[in-house]
Amino acid sequence: QVQLVESGGGLVQAGGSLTLSCVASGTIFRTMGWYRQAPGKQRELVATVTIGGSRAYADSVKGRFTISRDNAENTVTLQMDSLEPEDTAVYYCNANSWINSYWGQGTQVTVSS
Repeated sequence: QVQLVESGGGLVQAGGSLTLSCVASGTIFRTMGWYRQAPGKQRELVATVTIGGSRAYADSVKGRFTISRDNAENTVTLQMDSLEPEDTAVYYCNANSWINSYWGQGTQVTVSS
């Protein structure tokens, strides 16, 4: 059974930092990453990393967010620096095997101005 357990959301002032972590279990994942959904908006990609270490970022977070992955521990971490009010959203961990896509329950990130 696949499980994704997220942690690390919260409230932070603009310019601050937060770290999101996701521990996955149940299979090997080809890609792992983070998406976010703000109120009234569609869910959007934030960052992904492949099992080989290739990374991709949304243009809006490039230079501010860093995604990392530990294949041995099946974890993916999102270091978020220089946070802006526009980063406020529910952040979802995503993990894709070669067959299915899986989602975490979501963690709220709120950035105050």
